[in-house]
Formats: sequence, C-alpha cells, structure tokens
Amino acid sequence: MEFSDVIKNRYSCKKYDTARQVTPEQLTAIFEAGRVAPTAKNLQEQHVYVLQSEADLALIDELTPCRYGAPTVLVVAFDTKNVYTYPGDERDSGIEDAAIVATHMILAATNEGVDSCWLNRFDPAEAKAKLGLPENEEILMLLDLGFAAEGTGPLANHASRKPLEETVTYR
Repeated sequence: MEFSDVIKNRYSCKKYDTARQVTPEQLTAIFEAGRVAPTAKNLQEQHVYVLQSEADLALIDELTPCRYGAPTVLVVAFDTKNVYTYPGDERDSGIEDAAIVATHMILAATNEGVDSCWLNRFDPAEAKAKLGLPENEEILMLLDLGFAAEGTGPLANHASRKPLEETVTYR
C-alpha cells in the first residue's frame, strides 16, 4: 500500500470480527515497524506485551470498555530507567518514544490490512498492577488489533480536518 493511502485510510476501529485473528506474519511485520522506530539516543526503551488469551482479554475488559471485541491487544510500555532526560531535567523521552513506536505499529497494521484502535481510556497504574509488569515500566497505551466487523468503518467525523492555515505557522 502507498504510504499516503496508509495514513489516509487508517481509522480507529470500534467493532471487531471476534472470530478472525491477526496472523503471526502480520504481527511480526507490526512489531518490526515498532522495532525500527526512532527513539531518543536510540535507547529503545519500549516493551510490547501481546495479549491474546481469554484470561488476558477478560482482564483488559475489566480495565476498559474499549476493547471492542479485538482478538489481540498490545500493551505498549517503556522502561523508566532507560530514558533520555532532556536539558532542564523537566522531561524525558519515555512517553514520546513509546508513542513513536506505537504510531509506527498502527501504520504498519493498516499496511498489513489489520484494523486498530489506540486506547487510553484506562488507569495505567491499575493496568500495570493487574498485568504484573515490572516496577520500572510505565504503560503508555493499549492497542487493539484485529479485523473490522462487517459494516464497521470510520466514525462520521474521521475525515474532518482543520485547514493547514490553522495548524501550521511559518516564522
């Protein structure tokens, strides 16, 4: 798929075909896209957990109403002990690097014909505790992966975008 088509066609899927699973080959392509994503100082502090078992998906359903029946959920986390701290010591690279990795994976999913939805309607601390993640990791987001159920598509406002004049300023 052409990159311009990938970025235009990607949307947040809100209902999945529960009988159809993402293939191992598709998952590998998605993970590879995340693996090659740029990170500050190339620290690669991301860690991706793949949840597909009934027990894990039930746990996700306890944490958020937004799984929408997806047969795979990725937990995108980062190692808080392996981040670059920016000058001024007020922020570090963890959240943005994990977001870059997640975005690469979302776009790769679209390229592979896999639908997705970025989930942030959950309590990261509760999710970390229930999933038993290491103390040094912080969860950025959950990523639903699967195939849209029949008749599912982008929300009505999906293509609504502000003009560039409102979002870009030349100086």
